[in-house]
Amino acid sequence: MKARERKRKVPRKKSGKPGKSDASHTQIAYEGIKELLFTNEISPGQKIFYRQLAERLGMSLTPVIQALKHLEFQGIVRYEPNKGYATEPMSMQEVQEIYDLRELIEISLLPDVIANLTETGITNLKSLLTVPDGVAGETVPNEQLLRDREFHLALAALSGRKVQIQMLRHLFDQLYLKYRGSLLFIRAKDPVGSEHQNIFNAVVSHDVDEAVAAMTDHFTRIRSQALKSLGRMIAGSSR
Repeated sequence: MKARERKRKVPRKKSGKPGKSDASHTQIAYEGIKELLFTNEISPGQKIFYRQLAERLGMSLTPVIQALKHLEFQGIVRYEPNKGYATEPMSMQEVQEIYDLRELIEISLLPDVIANLTETGITNLKSLLTVPDGVAGETVPNEQLLRDREFHLALAALSGRKVQIQMLRHLFDQLYLKYRGSLLFIRAKDPVGSEHQNIFNAVVSHDVDEAVAAMTDHFTRIRSQALKSLGRMIAGSSR
């Protein structure tokens, strides 16, 4: 109720339309909360305290609550009456379904990716195959996860299929914001980089069958490792 009362006190523009500043503040809060989720500063199943979160982000409650509503719509947090917001608990089935759906979408896009391939697209993909020099220590897992996401989304973007690309972005948010801790099997020497290279080689060779085979092999391994890692985390937390 306090959140609703506070929201009603926000002055409205004469036009009756929400101000640009309101939208930008909500977006800033949204990006800030996503960063906290990605860096595991907000853990799976954790209760979210509005005021502490607003203080952490240096914002008022209104944009923070609006951002949480957006994350609720995405299925990343949940709202319970009289209790407030909390992050969703981890689910093996959900991770399995996310990887399965990602695989279906990304493989279906490969023919269009290859048909629309340009020199600019090739250069962009090639730049995402390796982690830049100087990235080390605790930043490596985060950097690897982000570049993995960038590679797959850059590849999908070449297809020109907007709906599928938007779906992939949502699936990546589900994986990396809710399950980031379970995906830390990725390391600097991990073969994910070589698997991306195999996909890249097949795409630039305009070999659809080889690209599908490389993508299938990639998903078989990363899905298996993510589920094993998540299984260990869930088993550990239940002890």
